[in-house]
Amino acid sequence: MKRRRFVQSLAAVTPTIAIAQQATIPAGPAAAPPGGGRGGFGMTEDTTKLEITAADVAADMAPHFFSAEQFSALQKVSEILMPPLKGAPGATEAKAPEFLDFLIGESPADRQSVYRNGLDALNGQAKKRFNIAFAKLTEDQAVQLLEPLKQPWTYDPPADPLAKFLRVAKQDVRTATTNSREYSAANAGGGGGRRNSGTGLYWNSLDS
Repeated sequence: MKRRRFVQSLAAVTPTIAIAQQATIPAGPAAAPPGGGRGGFGMTEDTTKLEITAADVAADMAPHFFSAEQFSALQKVSEILMPPLKGAPGATEAKAPEFLDFLIGESPADRQSVYRNGLDALNGQAKKRFNIAFAKLTEDQAVQLLEPLKQPWTYDPPADPLAKFLRVAKQDVRTATTNSREYSAANAGGGGGRRNSGTGLYWNSLDS
C-alpha cells in the first residue's frame, strides 16, 4: 500500500488520533451549585478544580486493543520483521506496534480476528515448545516459529491462523514503520538507506 493511500485510509479515525495527541486540557470553571454556591448538594466555592492530562503524555502508552501478552508478542514479531537498517529506525523505534494496536482496534472484526488468533497461536506454540511466552524467546527460538513466512506466496490466504497472521503482519509492520515520523526524520537527515519518495505525510505516535 502506498503511503498516500495508507494515510487516506485513516481519515475516518483521525478525530480519535487528534484527541489522543492533545496535551493538557484545563478543567473549566465549576458550575455554581443551587442555593448561592454553599450548602445545596454539598458543593462549596472551595471545590477543588482538577486538571485533566492526556494519559499518553504522562506515561508510556499501554495497549488498548490487544491483551498484554498479545501486545508483547506483536512487539517481538515487529522487531524481527523490521529491525533497524543502515541508520533507519526499526519497527520498535518507530513505535509501529503501538500504532497497530490502535489501527487494528479500529479495523473490521475479521481483521481483528486475524491478529488476535495469530498472536495467540504464536504464544501457544512458544509455550508448547519452549515453555515461555513468545516475547521471552531468544531471537533464534522466535525465528523457528516464523517458518510459515518461508512458504510460497499464494493468491488465497493461508488457512493456518499463524501463517495468515504473519503474512498480514509482515506488510503492516513495514508500512507502519516506513510511514512513521521517526523513519521520515531519519531519511530527511540522510540516515536512511534510501530517500523517502512520499509527500512528507506520516502518522504521529499516539504518545507524541
